[in-house]
Amino acid sequence: MKKILIGSLIVIGFLNSCTKSNDNQYTCDSNYDPCAFKAPDNEIDSVKAYIAAHIDGIQQNGNDTVRHCSGMYYVIDSVGTGKTPGVCSYLNVRYTGMLKDSTVFANNLAGAFYLSQLINGFKNGIPLIKEGGVINLYIPPTLAYGGQQNGTIPANSMLIFRVSLVSVQ
Repeated sequence: MKKILIGSLIVIGFLNSCTKSNDNQYTCDSNYDPCAFKAPDNEIDSVKAYIAAHIDGIQQNGNDTVRHCSGMYYVIDSVGTGKTPGVCSYLNVRYTGMLKDSTVFANNLAGAFYLSQLINGFKNGIPLIKEGGVINLYIPPTLAYGGQQNGTIPANSMLIFRVSLVSVQ
């Protein structure tokens, strides 16, 4: 089950900017632009309405909820003090993920990933913190899995994550 949940966070295909070379090392296109792919306005409005209704307006833990240029929202609980990841970084994280109806699909899981292999919401949000940092992400469907079901995550789901960045390589 844990493998399925961790695997559900990995998106491989046209969103994947890493490739495996002949010597089993990954190479990455570091020209990723987090603002180039934006969620539609109706999805952004839906995330904003969720935050307004469920998260003390647009403040959480005394911190403002910020709209990213891609249309997702985030709250940084702790910036961290270590390395800042780039899209080509290999990360160790702990995370909890849930749907907007409060269904938890990943509870305090640990994972190690190339950031470039994850959903756009992670690629856009995780580089906003450093090692040791904690961020809450409110990701519209287009920046997650879009119209495809992924494991227990229904198609067109807004995803909510609390991510702790353990280490960056």
